[in-house]
Amino acid sequence: MAIIGYARVSTEEQHLDLQLDALEEAGCSTIYKDQGISAVAKRRKGFEQAIEGLSDGDVFVVWKLDRAFRSLHHALDVLEIFEKRNIQFRSLTDQIDTTTPMGKCMYQIRGAFAELERSLISERTKAGMAAAKKRGKKLGRPKKLNDEQIKWAKSELNNNPLTTLTSIAKSLNISSKTLTRALKE
Repeated sequence: MAIIGYARVSTEEQHLDLQLDALEEAGCSTIYKDQGISAVAKRRKGFEQAIEGLSDGDVFVVWKLDRAFRSLHHALDVLEIFEKRNIQFRSLTDQIDTTTPMGKCMYQIRGAFAELERSLISERTKAGMAAAKKRGKKLGRPKKLNDEQIKWAKSELNNNPLTTLTSIAKSLNISSKTLTRALKE
């Protein structure tokens, strides 16, 4: 029986140290990691390797439920796979241990609350963006070209038959695709 750990942080700027220390203290012989990978990402190399590396009787350990699972549905699907493969699950901060009936129940309840929390954050973010947009705030990344640059590019294309889209884009330090989009707007 091996104790396999998994740690994940969403951005490159975040650190795995806290999770790694806790997983080592929990007795994990191997720890798989994903750095700078969102929980909702479909492909998480470290998570996939951890799942593939588990064998009958092993224990899969995470620091917190939301480090491993995208949603309640995903968590329950993985738990079902674990049950079929005789793999146990532990979440250190959520104090969940599926070797007990109460632990299985807490796993399901905690997963539901984690999904609720993600949904509420998303709802608040969307509401904040809508309110900002209503007040006239421009959302998204700033445009690469200002109105004068676009006007100049159009003029060059219309008045100089030897000028190419690529040469104009190079002179503005942007890609041809960016220039094409700006000209269409």
